[in-house]
Amino acid sequence: MISKEEVQHIASLARLELSEQEIGKMQKDLTEILDYFKLLNKAPTKISRRENLGGQAQNLRKDEVISQDREVVEKLVAAAPDKKDGYIKVKTIL
Repeated sequence: MISKEEVQHIASLARLELSEQEIGKMQKDLTEILDYFKLLNKAPTKISRRENLGGQAQNLRKDEVISQDREVVEKLVAAAPDKKDGYIKVKTIL
């Protein structure tokens, strides 16, 4: 079990003030969390690509355009709130 001093140290790093009752609860909660991480560390980590895909590695299809119906594309672009040069404008992520 994690010690009372360790809980107080973690609380001070997080700039938290804990009562004695809260420290006891945190001891229990943090111990359970750390025990769960120990359990996860025992899990196998090497997974082949085939296992990762649920055994369907050979059943993947090529990524290709199925339909180039220009009318549908024009309707979608027209319905967009912001567009430029026939493309839909979106907010920058980075």
